[in-house]
Amino acid sequence: MSLAAPHVLPEGPLLRLRRAAGGVAVSVGLLMLLPAAAGIAGQMGWGAEFAAQCLAVYGLGAACMLLGLRGHAPHVRFGAGNVLTLLRLAMVALLAGLVGRPPPADASALAWAVVVFATLTAVLDAADGPLARSQRLASDFGARFDMECDALLVAVLCLLIVQFDKAGAWVLAGGAMRYAFVLAGRAWPWIAQPLFPSWRRKAVCVVQITLLIVCLGPIVARPVSQAIAAAGLAMLGASFALDLWWLYRRRCRELQI
Repeated sequence: MSLAAPHVLPEGPLLRLRRAAGGVAVSVGLLMLLPAAAGIAGQMGWGAEFAAQCLAVYGLGAACMLLGLRGHAPHVRFGAGNVLTLLRLAMVALLAGLVGRPPPADASALAWAVVVFATLTAVLDAADGPLARSQRLASDFGARFDMECDALLVAVLCLLIVQFDKAGAWVLAGGAMRYAFVLAGRAWPWIAQPLFPSWRRKAVCVVQITLLIVCLGPIVARPVSQAIAAAGLAMLGASFALDLWWLYRRRCRELQI
């Protein structure tokens, strides 16, 4: 995934910004993510592959973040809002480390822990934007970084829903939708054009994440979790379809000029 944006920083300020952001990313990885992953692995009896998986997901996300910093223009400070989004990325990486792990003896305890941790990760999403605006450091990059963290959280939650047998593999379509949209933009450039700001889009994202977290609750029976997941997938698909239709109509109007 690319976090690039149309407004870019010159090379000198960009290099300094990347060094500062890279230092923050390394600090979060070493001081927060690695100890947390090691502690969870020790508690659950998992090997070093759990921490390695967490670090791999975080490292890939941080690398994409550094590549996209050109779009932080005109700001040359990383800002507290982006630091909070980076912390959210680390939290999503911890959840991603659970994918593929053998189930513990008490699977319901792990499921409740996932529900609580994912909820905290989602709640923090409400803070990074206002924090960036309060420092007057809001940017296209920051908005995109936040959105990609949300997309990664959706994808990880979908994988965990399948792993916890709360719905069939069809639920993975919800996690793949954002990435399919980006790839389609590479094949058809008119899809990659900027979209208008939309409260509908933001609301759908919040509701989708909430529904996926609910599905993971141990007290939610599989038929109910399947129905909830299906409703969320339909809502998300409709939102993407509306955006695609809007982009297509704009392309048609431009071709007629």
